[in-house]
Amino acid sequence: MFSYLNGTISEIDVNMFVIDVGGVGFACNASLQTLSQLKTGVAAKVYTHLNVREDALELFAFGDKEELLTFKLLTAISGVGPRVALSILSAVTPSELALAVTTEDDKPILAANGVGKKLAGRIILELKDKIAKSSINVGEVTRAAYIPKSSGADGEAAEALSALGYGKDEICAALRGVDTEGMSVEDIIKLALARLMR
Repeated sequence: MFSYLNGTISEIDVNMFVIDVGGVGFACNASLQTLSQLKTGVAAKVYTHLNVREDALELFAFGDKEELLTFKLLTAISGVGPRVALSILSAVTPSELALAVTTEDDKPILAANGVGKKLAGRIILELKDKIAKSSINVGEVTRAAYIPKSSGADGEAAEALSALGYGKDEICAALRGVDTEGMSVEDIIKLALARLMR
């Protein structure tokens, strides 16, 4: 029904905000990630999803399309409702979630309120499959296409680059498509730095 709303933020509360569009205030549920980007009295454009229930219509809004797309992927999983999806997106960014899913690391997902071990495992299983099958359609959610292994030369190189101040996405982008098997930690770091400094 609504693709996005463009207006002025009139109120920000816990897990929600109100955006004034042409004199009409739309109450929107949002993650902490989105709420942190908004300021009262400042214009904003948010991407929306209308959740229809028997007893209510709920509007969910996101700071960018990437987060909206991740929300839709999450809510398509059995046992993950809109509130749980928002909780997950309050704990991790879309790219951090993609990293956790790809490396099968449930810790970041377990940090979200309302998510237990069993549900986190189901999210990893189902979302990993969806990302793999729909890599073109999910856009930036899969930007961490190269994920350094948690151990070995890859992991040590990633840790060293992280210590130098580079983010996960930058490291992933620098080593995307590179076969690091058999390479030393030093060589991996040199290759990554050469790409990062272009």
